[in-house]
Amino acid sequence: MHREVNRSLTGKIGRVTGTIAPGTIGEVMLPFHGGTSAFFAYPFDKASIFPVGEKVLVIYFEPPQTVYVDELPDVLRES
Repeated sequence: MHREVNRSLTGKIGRVTGTIAPGTIGEVMLPFHGGTSAFFAYPFDKASIFPVGEKVLVIYFEPPQTVYVDELPDVLRES
């Protein structure tokens, strides 16, 4: 039996509020249900480090409050 994947946050851009790094539980703020919510965050590649204030891209959402993130691609960065 396949577990249903929730993609509601995949592709969202969030701001890091607690350093995301291997072996730690980071935090990211994301737009969610008409507001903004904090989510536990881990690096998708299990190696990257994202400091507080950096924008990241959600690659995978694991309900209820965990996301896996990656670097924001240049095409999505503000100039």
